[in-house]
Amino acid sequence: MERSRLTLAIQATMVTVPDGGEIVVFNPAQDNDLSALPKDRVTVVQGFHPDHEFFLNQGYKTEIAASGVFSLAIVCLPRSKQLARNLIEHALAVTGGGPVVIDGQKNNGIESILKNCRSAGGLVTGVFSKAHGKIFTLSGGDFSSWAAVAPGKNADGFITGAGVFSADGVDKGSALLAAALPDRLSGKLADLGAGWGYLSHHILKRSDVSECHLIEAEHSALDCARQNITDPRARFHWGDARKFTAKIRFDTIITNPPFHTSRVADPALGRDFIEASARLLSNRGVVWLVANRHLPYEQHLSALFKEVTEVAGDTSFKVIRAKGLQTVKR
Repeated sequence: MERSRLTLAIQATMVTVPDGGEIVVFNPAQDNDLSALPKDRVTVVQGFHPDHEFFLNQGYKTEIAASGVFSLAIVCLPRSKQLARNLIEHALAVTGGGPVVIDGQKNNGIESILKNCRSAGGLVTGVFSKAHGKIFTLSGGDFSSWAAVAPGKNADGFITGAGVFSADGVDKGSALLAAALPDRLSGKLADLGAGWGYLSHHILKRSDVSECHLIEAEHSALDCARQNITDPRARFHWGDARKFTAKIRFDTIITNPPFHTSRVADPALGRDFIEASARLLSNRGVVWLVANRHLPYEQHLSALFKEVTEVAGDTSFKVIRAKGLQTVKR
C-alpha cells in the first residue's frame, strides 16, 4: 500500500472515520501511513515482529490479536489470499458487520478481493484508486465461509496456517539444507527464521544437541512450530532474527533467510541474517545457510568467516557452510 492512499481517501471523503469509538487496523507494514487516524483510538494488530515493534514504538496500542468491539476496521491486504479472507471476515465480526476499509496493491490481489466482496453480497462503497492499488469500504454480506480455521497439517504432516511461509509443504531450499546437515551436531544450536519448525525438527533428531533455539518473526508461524516440536530441548523466541540477542553463544546456526521485502527482492535481508549469525556464534561456531543460487552471499560470508564452502546444491539453491570467525571474540 502506498503510504498516501489512506490519507488521500480520507481527505477525499471516500473513507469516513467515525467521530467516536475504537478503530482497529489489521496487518499494517512500516510504510503504511496511519497519521490520518486518531492515534488514541487506534489498535494495531500485527503479528510480524519488526512491524509490531515499529508501531509500538510510534505510540500505537499494538496487539497480536483483536479483542472487543470497534467502530471501524481497516485491513491492509496481505499477499496470502486465504489470510486476506480471514482478516476481512474477522474485521466484519469485530465491527458488527462493518464498516471495514480494505486497502491493497494490485499485485496483492486487491482487484480479486473487491470482486469477491461484491459476490458475497457485501455493500462496497468509496472505491478509490491510487498508486497501483485500491481502497474501498465494505459492509454487510455473508462472509462466514471466509472465517479462519485452526492450523492443520500440510502435505508433509506438519502443522501450518494461512499466510506463513511455505504453508503447503516443505520448501525446496529447506529440504536441501536439512539433507546436507551432518549426522553429528552437538551443543547449543539456533535456527534463525525458523518458520513453522521444519529445520529445527530435523536438528532435534540428533541426540547430542543440548538446546535448539527457534527465532521467528511471524507469531503465527512460531505458534505452529510450538505444535510441531514438543521436544523439551526446544526454545522458542518471537523476534527479529537480525536483532536477536542471547546470553549464550551458539555452537551452530542454521538458517534459510528470507530475501524478499513484500514482492521485491532484497538481498540485504540475507546479509543481515549472516551478520547476526556471526554475532551470535561461538568463536569456533559454524553456520549452515541455504540460499537461492543467484544471491551473492559468498563475498559477505568471506568477510566474516575464514572458511566458506558450498557443500550442496542444485540449479536453484546452494547450501553453504561457514566457520572460523575472522575476528575472534573476547
